[in-house]
Amino acid sequence: MKCPHCLTEFHDKIQDYDLGQDVDGDWGIRKRICPSPNCSRHIYYLINGKWSRYQGGGWSAATIEKMNLIRPKVGNRNPLPPEVPEMFSEDYNEAVIVIPDSPKASSALSRRCLQLLLREKSGVKHGNLANEIQQVIDSNQLPSHLSESIDAIRNIGNFAAHPSKSESTGEIIPVEPGEAEWTLEVLEMLFDFYFVQPERTRIKREALNKKLGDLGKPKMK
Repeated sequence: MKCPHCLTEFHDKIQDYDLGQDVDGDWGIRKRICPSPNCSRHIYYLINGKWSRYQGGGWSAATIEKMNLIRPKVGNRNPLPPEVPEMFSEDYNEAVIVIPDSPKASSALSRRCLQLLLREKSGVKHGNLANEIQQVIDSNQLPSHLSESIDAIRNIGNFAAHPSKSESTGEIIPVEPGEAEWTLEVLEMLFDFYFVQPERTRIKREALNKKLGDLGKPKMK
């Protein structure tokens, strides 16, 4: 498995601890420890299912029906690339963490992050989110697939029926099925467009210019 703290790949011995039984079945804690000397943090899962118990108090998790990571509290998406500034990654990361518990809260954080991103990187005139999305689409700044993706946020979120999603982006209100996940997907695509690809292109261009300079040839403009 991959350590959710430090992302180191490892194999280890699983330790399960019985918490008892209620009407929803048997409950327990599964413990793992990252073996990396630079981490060594504990990892805990809450597990629910059916145990096989033995005389003398021994038991094993025979059938696990649910297993939720409870430490560390992380989402099920890949970490953002380091090129994404903290002013955007903070809301995004929190939206990822809370989505299993509250898609409403996740969507509110994502909408706020999206609006900030469009204002900072696209130069839109401040208004409501629906209007700002339209400004970006009309400006032709984005590739067609990205324009279609951000436009879909309005449609999936049913902004016409829920104007608060556009006017008060951080407000926690009901969401449509799949809305929270889709907004995160679109943010990831925009982060790649605005931050990741330009930085990678810059690094490649600098490397090429160094080679050209070593050969006494003019650099790329």
